[in-house]
Amino acid sequence: MSTQTEFHALKKHLQKVIVGQEALLDKMIIGLLTGGHILLEGPPGLAKTTAVKALSKGVHASFQRIQFTPDLMPGDVMGSEVLDVNSGQLNFVKGPIFNEIVLADEINRAPPKVQSALLEAMAEKQVTAGGQTRALPEMFLVMATQNPLEQSGTYPLPEAQLDRFMLHVVLDYPDEVEELEILRRDRAHHFGEDQEQPAAFLTPENVLHARHAISEQYVSEPVEKYMVALISATRKLGELDSNLAGVLDVGASPRASIALLHAASAYAWLQDRDFVTPDDVITLLPDVLRHRLIVSFSGRAQQWNADSIIEKIIELVPVPLTEANA
Repeated sequence: MSTQTEFHALKKHLQKVIVGQEALLDKMIIGLLTGGHILLEGPPGLAKTTAVKALSKGVHASFQRIQFTPDLMPGDVMGSEVLDVNSGQLNFVKGPIFNEIVLADEINRAPPKVQSALLEAMAEKQVTAGGQTRALPEMFLVMATQNPLEQSGTYPLPEAQLDRFMLHVVLDYPDEVEELEILRRDRAHHFGEDQEQPAAFLTPENVLHARHAISEQYVSEPVEKYMVALISATRKLGELDSNLAGVLDVGASPRASIALLHAASAYAWLQDRDFVTPDDVITLLPDVLRHRLIVSFSGRAQQWNADSIIEKIIELVPVPLTEANA
């Protein structure tokens, strides 16, 4: 059985590999604990790929990095049928998607056909090819990256696919102290120092046991109603504040409420608590909602963006009084 202590040890290991980026490490572990796919957005050079590789080694999970490019075909990701010249039969050769942790690097560079095929894998944990449906590993998890700066040669991700990501984590550059530590670690690495081999702290079985424990986290009725109020607020902003009327074209669906429940439950579990508080909900809300809101032309003209709207929703929706914050 898995305990929080094992996952704390996993985070400490990741901190030895990645300098700073606390939010990235926490959200990756939350994705692991919930089975929720994670979209990582940030400029190149912020160790997104390195962090996902380190996570897979720490869990002793099968891992595959897929570099998404404009000429990628669905069969390159999902697999395809190959003719066996000896038997004359078509045999299915599994693609790189058939792994427990999949890094979809620069996911927005792949054409729509690939995105459609990936949507089935993310939503149903299965792949359909050659008229046959094949199940993906039980711990299947997609961690995707995209570069927010370079837009040439990219395809906007469909809203349906964005909605399948539980969290959208936006990364920023390290501060000067962290960047100095990065320089020192890189120098030590090149001179053969401090090359600690990553240890597998967990197995996929440990992760699945932890997911079961998280599903049993206590969530009081006031906290449940608070989650629903926050998500439903995205669909009726004008009722909360008349100045916000029309700033969103599309709000969040009930899938966002489910994602918020799972993420907040995992976050509370990692804090060694067996119950969820409103603070847990507030902490995870931006990452849950950021990619699910479509700001209207009018909203953009008024200088609103998804993050500023989320901040306003947190301000407007009353926080419930619970035993934890009484």
